[in-house]
Amino acid sequence: MATINDIGVAAAINIVTALAFLLAFAIFRIQPVNDRVYFPKWYLKGLRSSSIQTGGFGSKFINLDFRSYIRFLNWMPEALKMPEPELVDHAGLDSVVYLRIYLLGLKIFFPIACVAFTAMVPVNWTNKGLDRLRHYNISFSDIDKLSLSNIPNGSPRFWVHLCMAYAITFWTCFILKREYQNIALMRLQFLANDQRRPNQFTVLVRNIPSDPHESICELVEHFFKVNHPDHYLTFQAVHDATKLSELVLTRKQMQNLLDYNINKHMRNQSNRPVIKMGFLGCCGEEADGIKYYTSVVEGLTREISEEKQRLRTGTKSIVPAAFVSFKTRWGAAVCAQTQQTRNPTEWVTEWAAEPRDIYYDNLALPYVDLKIRRLIVGVAYFFLTFFFMIPIAFVQSLANIEGIEKAFPFLKPLIEVKFLKSIIQGFLPGIALKIFLLFLPRILMQMSKFEGFVSTSSLERRAATRFYMFQFINVFLGSIVTGTAFQQLNSFLNQSANDIPKTIGVSIPMKATFFITYIMVDGWAGVAGEILRLKPLIIYHLKNSFLVRTEKDREEATDPGTIGFNTGEPQIQLYFLLGLVYAAVSPILLPFILVFFGLAFVVYRHQVINVYNQKYESAGKFWPDVHRRVVTALVVSQLLLMGLLSTKHASKSTPLLLVLPLLTIGFHKHCKNRYQPAFVTYPLQVS
Repeated sequence: MATINDIGVAAAINIVTALAFLLAFAIFRIQPVNDRVYFPKWYLKGLRSSSIQTGGFGSKFINLDFRSYIRFLNWMPEALKMPEPELVDHAGLDSVVYLRIYLLGLKIFFPIACVAFTAMVPVNWTNKGLDRLRHYNISFSDIDKLSLSNIPNGSPRFWVHLCMAYAITFWTCFILKREYQNIALMRLQFLANDQRRPNQFTVLVRNIPSDPHESICELVEHFFKVNHPDHYLTFQAVHDATKLSELVLTRKQMQNLLDYNINKHMRNQSNRPVIKMGFLGCCGEEADGIKYYTSVVEGLTREISEEKQRLRTGTKSIVPAAFVSFKTRWGAAVCAQTQQTRNPTEWVTEWAAEPRDIYYDNLALPYVDLKIRRLIVGVAYFFLTFFFMIPIAFVQSLANIEGIEKAFPFLKPLIEVKFLKSIIQGFLPGIALKIFLLFLPRILMQMSKFEGFVSTSSLERRAATRFYMFQFINVFLGSIVTGTAFQQLNSFLNQSANDIPKTIGVSIPMKATFFITYIMVDGWAGVAGEILRLKPLIIYHLKNSFLVRTEKDREEATDPGTIGFNTGEPQIQLYFLLGLVYAAVSPILLPFILVFFGLAFVVYRHQVINVYNQKYESAGKFWPDVHRRVVTALVVSQLLLMGLLSTKHASKSTPLLLVLPLLTIGFHKHCKNRYQPAFVTYPLQVS
């Protein structure tokens, strides 16, 4: 059981770590040698072409302008300077809407935290409920006295928690509705004012039926000329161009080697560059590097031309999918949002994603295969979620000193050292859980690809949904259940079955200390580590030292990365869940969450402006998922509070909570009917 001292040690460790990361970033970012790592977006846009040059020895690598070190923290106000409309033009609407998730957290939790610490914390602290429960052998610390657990059974003070639950619900719904309305309007304006792009006039058609008398191309042309005669413009069949893409990639690599040899010759024209034709260029017959790579590039260029011609004239490479373009947005909207034939599994239409967003590998999958694949993934996901309970239980065991001492008695003298004990209980569980979750997003992304989604944005949204469900079941519910079992195991074994619900009711609020340690590790040090970009920094300098031959190599050595919606958004939603659940149960969690949302907003706004290069633009299509998950967290918090109050014999106040989930679900349905269509369909009125 983590004490105030343990939380203090964990806070000190994470604050020092976060400050060290931020200080290192502030110094590294002004060094010319790191310019491509911390400002790659400006290089990709062509607005930044050279590093800081101040003259003098070493100016190409180290910033010798000592005045800039005095202003090393100016990145924070600079990150907040750019207005939102300008940020939309600079980074896209997806990035702006993603940043608004952090603002949503601040808008919801700052007023709630102020009210909770004004009204609820004094009510919880001034009771003696936990002291009266010592005969149940329940372990607790002083920090737990700030929670609902410290109020004795049947106390009239539970009316304060009831009023707080209503206040949290109404305030959260108000902010959610206003944000949903604003973002829906931003999306419609973005789509209406955006430059005319082909995908705004294009529909993806899949599951085109085979016909023995017509080819795929003839079938598509005939079908749309008959069914959409006034608006149909043209189509582009989808080809299996795997060989062509491999040839293009190989030519790119060979062209880069040719450029390197030409540059080498330009620096020393008296000697022609020589290469060895043997293993890895280390042995074998020597040849003129420029002539050899020139002949290779010319040969690959011919092969590419021949492969393109084969794809244009042949029919074997065509798959049963096509992109159909229309003369107007209105015509495309009618086709994309209607059923084309009596058989709903044929001629399936949907809005075409922009070219960067299309996931071509899944375009040709048959309709029946999609159903089978999703069934397989559903079963695999169930077992993944179930078996992950094992490491979660292990993490919770780390938070229980008594359990460690029983399992490893030889460690008892070491564990009982006060400082080490504080680290184990206040820091180790959070970092262990973070490590266990590292590889999960990649697994879930592969599952989404196997399911057959045809755009990167839909792949990420699906993976994000599964990641959120996984964290809800394993990280939230799993940590509460297994943690309660570990901490109160002696209680469970030595009391009657009728007293077990009472023990659980007292113990669940006490898990706030575990989640506080996780928030500090993931939300404080983790966010600060994100801006430092230590991994891309090391990789860039390794590539720059050993692999970079040309300026093109140097450009590709930098990985700007993306926001990573499939990993970032579910993590944010976990904080919404924790904040809403514990706001009326153990408000001590709220300041830690507010620090996360504030720090993350500044850090990720800086990254969006200077670093991330978004792979696609979906115009904020993911916001309905964000809204739904916050509403889900709100309902879970209401049900949990209802259960806790029932175990505390608050028979008069508990029934009044029954209406809150119903009101919240009704609110969600209203928002879904009113605003979600703007994210799913395209209104003909603005077509």
